[in-house]
Amino acid sequence: MADFIFRKKGESTWYVRLAVPADVQKSIGKKVFVQSLKTASRTEAVHASHAHLALWRNLIQGARKAKEAPEGWQENIVAGMTEIETLIQGRKRAIIGESVPPLAVSDAEVQSFKQANPDLMALLEQLEDVRPESDVAGDLHIQDALHVGFKIILERAFSAKHSLTPDQQQELISLIDAPASYKKKSPLTKARLDSFRAYRLGQNIAQKTIDQQESKLRKLSDYLASNQLPLDTDTIAAWLNSLELASKTLTQYLLAGSVFWKWANRYDERWRTEYKDRVNPFENHDLPRVRGKAKADAKRKDFSLESLATLHEAATKGGQNVLADLILLGVYTGARIEELCKLRKENVISIEDVQCFDIADSKTVAGIRFVPIHPALKPVVKRLLKDSVDGFLVHSKSRNKYGNRSDPLSKAFGRLKSAHGFGKQHVFHSIRGTVVTQLLRANVPGTLIAEIVGHETGTVTFDVYSQGSSPLQKLKAISKLPRLKPLVKTSTTTPLA
Repeated sequence: MADFIFRKKGESTWYVRLAVPADVQKSIGKKVFVQSLKTASRTEAVHASHAHLALWRNLIQGARKAKEAPEGWQENIVAGMTEIETLIQGRKRAIIGESVPPLAVSDAEVQSFKQANPDLMALLEQLEDVRPESDVAGDLHIQDALHVGFKIILERAFSAKHSLTPDQQQELISLIDAPASYKKKSPLTKARLDSFRAYRLGQNIAQKTIDQQESKLRKLSDYLASNQLPLDTDTIAAWLNSLELASKTLTQYLLAGSVFWKWANRYDERWRTEYKDRVNPFENHDLPRVRGKAKADAKRKDFSLESLATLHEAATKGGQNVLADLILLGVYTGARIEELCKLRKENVISIEDVQCFDIADSKTVAGIRFVPIHPALKPVVKRLLKDSVDGFLVHSKSRNKYGNRSDPLSKAFGRLKSAHGFGKQHVFHSIRGTVVTQLLRANVPGTLIAEIVGHETGTVTFDVYSQGSSPLQKLKAISKLPRLKPLVKTSTTTPLA
């Protein structure tokens, strides 16, 4: 900081100085900022200089920002060049005696273009003042010369008004020379999506959710660019139709777009300028309705107890002991697969003399709960506690980038159930449905079932005010889950019953 302060010859007072960068000297109106700090103390001068330097740097930044090429400047250049080329061609056709039809544009479109491109209109008006002479060849030559002259003037005028990067300068020259070669870019640029991602990571949103939604937005960006389409409701409708996905999945695409739209209109200044008066194109879409039979066919189905016994036995005989144990844990807890895979030795606790699983991490608040250990699981849990090598009850070799330990086991279960004739409607999560059904048929109250599997009841009385059932109540309820039949051995010789 001391490098910015100095004394004038023969004076004891300190001054602060900051050179104005050449690219903004004209807009700021000076080459250097200088201000007296009104003190002879160097220490006081250093402290006093901070405010002046901060103000000047903000002025420089503001001047540079003002000179940045506006969002979509390429389209304005292309529009201007297209207009001038149409005008020149029309004049040349008139010179040789051809009939020139009027442009197929409305007065409103003309006025909109004039308002959006005042600089280009000034150049076009200069060109309008040049009228052809009587010699046809000479007149055609004049029009060609005007065309070339306009290109030169436009390039110089735009470059003088805006601070262009070397890449932008080259793009400007290319667009002026060949406007038809321009490919409209998607407004969902990489830089914009990167900013959106950084913001959401700072909001502690799950990385998997961020990645999935970003993937959908990049697909949209590619669609806009490849088809040269604007971001509006009609385009989004056409895009959704091209995806050929189920309504539920299309809703997720719309959600990703709507979340981005709201963020951009709030935090992206350039986006806000461009889209501030436009409706959210991701809202109010009529998605295909799924009727009764199709909805039923797509719904996940529970496993029967006999099917689960078969899958467990197959896993055991196939040497997939970890998977066999995981199936049993699911059958006797109704827990989600990732909840089970995250159980550590310290999550086996005793509450009011009832041994329980402490599920301390779940996808929902209601999922954070304790689940009494079913009598059939006690010998299995005892063995898992004894054999654990990494602190987890369920061993996993997962390398999932989101930290999900269940990933390889979920895939292994998928292969196992497919080998036994089960399709997409049956997944590990289907075991939760089996557990809920069996508890319901054993006359366990619905609120107690919800507590065991980690669901909200949807009522203020139970979700807000109630402290929940006692460990003993939960144990009595979960003990009503029937044991798998026929009697199946665990991954060692310990029987289930």
